[in-house]
Amino acid sequence: MRSSYRFALAGVAAAALLAVGCSSSSSSGSSSSSSGTNWSTATSDLGGMSALVAAAKKEGTLNVIALPPTWANYGAILSAFTSQYGIKINSTLPDGTSQQEVDAVKTENGTAKAPDVVDIGMAVALANTNLFAPYEVSTWSSIPAAQKAPNGVWVQDYGGYMAVGYSSKFGTITSLNDLLSPKFKNAVALNGNPTSANAALNAVMMVSLAEGGSPGSIANGVDFFKKLKAAGNFSPISATGATTKAGTTPVVFNWDYLNLPSYVGVSNWKEFIPPNAVLGGYYAQAINKNAPHPAAARLWEEFLYSQGATGGQNLWIEGGARPVEQAAMTSNGSINTSAASKLPAVSGTPTFLSPSQATDAANYLAANWAKAVG
Repeated sequence: MRSSYRFALAGVAAAALLAVGCSSSSSSGSSSSSSGTNWSTATSDLGGMSALVAAAKKEGTLNVIALPPTWANYGAILSAFTSQYGIKINSTLPDGTSQQEVDAVKTENGTAKAPDVVDIGMAVALANTNLFAPYEVSTWSSIPAAQKAPNGVWVQDYGGYMAVGYSSKFGTITSLNDLLSPKFKNAVALNGNPTSANAALNAVMMVSLAEGGSPGSIANGVDFFKKLKAAGNFSPISATGATTKAGTTPVVFNWDYLNLPSYVGVSNWKEFIPPNAVLGGYYAQAINKNAPHPAAARLWEEFLYSQGATGGQNLWIEGGARPVEQAAMTSNGSINTSAASKLPAVSGTPTFLSPSQATDAANYLAANWAKAVG
């Protein structure tokens, strides 16, 4: 989803997660409540949260994957869910990619260890819709139509804008072409391989737009990174919190909410978003259609899309990410205005890739990235 090291650059230890390991629950994908509801096939909360909450509590467990506590405030989100419902969270592979998430859904299918839910990049989501269960959360009408599948097999959740974070020792970056300067020798890093990491894919697309490309073609971005490598400035190291703090990756392409100076934890950290290449991107939630804890999976989604003060939408914005229901929440007054005011400012008209454009970009990278960049 994000990189082969999905965790955010703050570098908080993965041990801070609520729990790690496989589920001890005896529940299965055919779980049903005492009222006879088959939650593995439920496409909504069936008109009331009380039955869903009761069924989820009876299952007692939720399996999540690739959710490091430093990524988009997930540490607080995981804690809040368990605190509110008393449901144990088994969290595995916190540094996993989107592809590793869906691989786990496939390889653990039918077992108690299978992920109940995934939080993945759009390219991977669109390529694996057959793995997901349709579900419409109670705030469905607050989610823009373009940001959800009509049947709810995937729903975008939070996002931001692609940015270049960098140490102030380089001065001030005013153009991506500055990165071709000798002073950036072996300094410029992605947070994963763009053929499998969504953030890295969007980094290449942002560069492509800055280089005169269009959302329909990522070729200019690949060409730029080829030049960057030829100049000796592209680092093969996948950026992590540790590499950034150590100064090993002093220039990092990542989402703006993961490139904030306060979030990175580097005091002299700056952030640059090209005004002619304001690329927005959102991740997506999906429920494993064979989730071992189907009620807990659906309750998790309800929590994430809740507009309450301690619901997922406001918790994401407290982490610097832009929640998918932000417009509706601004209109109805439920948004945390203090947190919203701290979001990085951008100039220029944002670009958002359509599903077909994201898929085309992924296909182009699969065919051309390795031979161009390595």
